[in-house]
Amino acid sequence: MFDHDKLNFQVEKFTLAQDIPAHSPAGMGIYDIPNDIGVGLRRVDTMEPLAIVSDSYEPTQYLTIVDQIEDALNVSGLDLTDADFSTNTYDNGAKMELVAKFPAHAQDIDGTGLVVPQFVFRTSHNRTWANNGMMGLFRAFCYNTLVSGDKLAYVYGRHTKGFDAVSFGAKIRAASEYISGEGLTKMKGWYNTEVHRDDAIDLFTKTLAKRFDNVKRKNVANKVMLSNLMKTFDNENRHVHGKGLYEKYGTQVKGSLWTAYQAATDWSTHTSSRNPKMYNTTGIHNKRVLREDAVKKMLVSPTWLELEAA
Repeated sequence: MFDHDKLNFQVEKFTLAQDIPAHSPAGMGIYDIPNDIGVGLRRVDTMEPLAIVSDSYEPTQYLTIVDQIEDALNVSGLDLTDADFSTNTYDNGAKMELVAKFPAHAQDIDGTGLVVPQFVFRTSHNRTWANNGMMGLFRAFCYNTLVSGDKLAYVYGRHTKGFDAVSFGAKIRAASEYISGEGLTKMKGWYNTEVHRDDAIDLFTKTLAKRFDNVKRKNVANKVMLSNLMKTFDNENRHVHGKGLYEKYGTQVKGSLWTAYQAATDWSTHTSSRNPKMYNTTGIHNKRVLREDAVKKMLVSPTWLELEAA
């Protein structure tokens, strides 16, 4: 898919030094700058410095991220016939951009001509670009994720947080189903069905975040789960229906069934434990299956169907 040769280099941290002149009270010489002030980040192959970072910063190599993205695209169900993949680096490798176009899924979204679906992902070693990915039917987009067209999936996070390929892969799969014709009519209906934030709270309270309170003897909301779902719902609205990073978090009070669906699928696939000993265990896989079943039940629940029919 993408050109691995362009990204086939490693980066490493190194201790910074300062050149002290002879007239300094410390005496002439070269002295190391303490790491708690900052360290440098450089390419291993050319020894060229790319940035100054904190000592706690742990860089993620480009090829690691690209492998995860390619895995996500391979399982997305997209028709890759005649797909065009571009791999770009800037500032001697400090920044990376991946662009993929899928002409097999070109369609007219607004009556003004065909638009080719695109996947765009950007990240950097110098922290000018965070992990920033999106997929949709774009006519234009800028580096801060403001787009003209339909943004169907996105991911955003600091470089040091890493990249969750499983969660983003689920978003790509949902977007590919939207643009490939599988469930196209229904999903376009979701995209265009407005949902107020209060209605989303009600939906998740009655479905995914529902728990039985033994004291009150009735179903109530799991507050932690509901809070996580609504944070994702708000972020989806900000990026999909709002102005992305140009817009403050929480500005949107209305979303759509599509962003509610994206919040649900993100929750169902985001099952990694914070405990390293729990990674890749049977419990994690079982948890994902149970969550996916819960999402399926949400899509046929009276609350969802009522919103869908609105």
